[in-house]
Amino acid sequence: MTWLNKINYLLILAFGIVNVKALAQPLTTFQNKYPGHNELILKEYQSYDFSIIKDKLQVIQDNYFESIILSDVGIHNNSESFTFSELVPLKKFDAFTIVQSKGKEKKIPIQQATDKNARQTSIFYSDVKEKKLTFSNLEVGAKKVYSYQSEFLDPFLLHKYIFANSVPMEKSTLEITADKNIEIGYKIFNDPNNQIVFTKSEKKGKISYNWTLNEVNPLKFESNNPGFLYIAPHIIVYVKNYKVNQNTKTVLGNVDQLFDYYKSFVKNLNTSEDPELKEKTIQLVGNLKSNDEKIKAIFYWVKDNIKYVAFENGYEGFIPREAKLVNERKFGDCKDMSSIITEMAKYAGVPNVNLCWIGTRRIPYSYNDIATPAVDDHMIASYENENGIIFLDATDKETKFGLPTGFIQGKEALVQNGDSYKIIKVPVVSANENSINEKLQIKLLDNKLEGKGVMELNGLTRSNYLLNIGDASNKTRFEIIKSLVLKGNNKFQLKNYKEENVKNRDLPYTIEFDFTLDNYLVKAGNETYLNLFLDKPFEKLVIEKDRISMYEFENLVKSNYTIEIEIPSNKKIVSIPENSSFDSDLLKYSIAYTKENNTINLKFSVETKKLLLNLSDFESWNEAIKTLKNHYNENIILSTK
Repeated sequence: MTWLNKINYLLILAFGIVNVKALAQPLTTFQNKYPGHNELILKEYQSYDFSIIKDKLQVIQDNYFESIILSDVGIHNNSESFTFSELVPLKKFDAFTIVQSKGKEKKIPIQQATDKNARQTSIFYSDVKEKKLTFSNLEVGAKKVYSYQSEFLDPFLLHKYIFANSVPMEKSTLEITADKNIEIGYKIFNDPNNQIVFTKSEKKGKISYNWTLNEVNPLKFESNNPGFLYIAPHIIVYVKNYKVNQNTKTVLGNVDQLFDYYKSFVKNLNTSEDPELKEKTIQLVGNLKSNDEKIKAIFYWVKDNIKYVAFENGYEGFIPREAKLVNERKFGDCKDMSSIITEMAKYAGVPNVNLCWIGTRRIPYSYNDIATPAVDDHMIASYENENGIIFLDATDKETKFGLPTGFIQGKEALVQNGDSYKIIKVPVVSANENSINEKLQIKLLDNKLEGKGVMELNGLTRSNYLLNIGDASNKTRFEIIKSLVLKGNNKFQLKNYKEENVKNRDLPYTIEFDFTLDNYLVKAGNETYLNLFLDKPFEKLVIEKDRISMYEFENLVKSNYTIEIEIPSNKKIVSIPENSSFDSDLLKYSIAYTKENNTINLKFSVETKKLLLNLSDFESWNEAIKTLKNHYNENIILSTK
């Protein structure tokens, strides 16, 4: 019996008689059961075998995938892939297509299998490889089948198992078999109705754990979702401890053990002094008096002189590089930037500057939820003074000293302090700190508006705008600026602009601009209708009723607009809209009109109050936006004298 046939046989035993019947169902049954879908995963199965081999813990993972093509469109999806790496090496794999031939199933070998770097856009180098499988002879009713086996060389780094995919699944199963002297732990996420069926059994000194979810709906892509881990049912499994020769070796289970694991990666970091970096640091902070000033100068120097380049290569994905090497190379990843910041702080005599492990906002867990490396995917430094902790993330070169980067807001940081640690929650930057302040002075000329504007951007809003603009110049920069200050409609013309404080992180980024806006007024007989809402924030942000994922804002923000329009002498002001205000847990706005002689002023502010909207918030949000849009549609009425 071949390895793959053996796996197939074991799977049939594992799924039982009910699943055998499922496999025998005709194609039309699946097509009727899953209308509108082009492919169905019949079964996805992952198993771990934990054993003690030669006094060491061995972890072997087996994977099996089988899908069926339901439509002609599904035929075009002729590839599948899986990943492996230095720490999770691939041991073997097999793959083929199954087609019906003369009433029997026929296996056809895959067309090709290729390896490539599984590089993400944010990662310069990664040792993670992707095995891409290309299936041949696909037709409606054909099946794609592949299996592979990997070994986890580090039991701290087990993967999560996700009971979901972009296509529907008949059955998804995770199974773990462990020696009796190996204790495992696990945590299930996003299964509020307990639909994942769990069973546990013991046989011949082995304990088996099985989790199965049937008839799994496909994951739906929705804009501004915080990440699939917030909605997809999944499980994180970890090894608590194991016995070797009656000696118990602990692995994971609490934050103390996780910190001990992390600490092992930094215990030998920067043990030798680097004269060149020390001299550079002393020159940098020599004329500065306070520790705040010194660490700020170091933080900005790293942002300006060390280019962020991400690496994932075995344990190099966990171990920071020496500050000396980072300084010589002038580039590094998040860990390397943290390393050089903490070392330069030491040279400058600034106390309480420490390494921190943290998860970005795409990870939904806290350390209380699960104390494994699954909770973290980032590393920063921190500085503690008498007012609290300032988080130092140099991977975003625009964020000013005192603010965290946007993608770690609200997350917990594991802050090292020698052999101890503390967990500190990163604050969410307030809407006021991220404000957009804009002033417009407009003249009404026939059917055209002509005006001057000043836009001031603060906090994380400033960072996001400048990151969006980047190093663009000339016509490209002009077009980007135009899109940022755009008013009214597509007849908007940016005449010229001037930027200030592009390089000064401590001051608002400012754009002064001149513009014209044609065909904006509406005339009916003797009356002219003028809408002063040249910007309409959130006008189109009505959340769909069938949305299944939470809605995430990049940052909280408060937009303040002051608009002054001069009415020509041949026009008379007939009416202006009434003032209005609104305040809820999600959104706040105020609208105030004033008139003086031939001038009308509008002061308008709108602010978001919650970073992540839950499904229960959607109705309230939509009601608030509906009311706001009604105000957006209100006009000033002018008449010709």
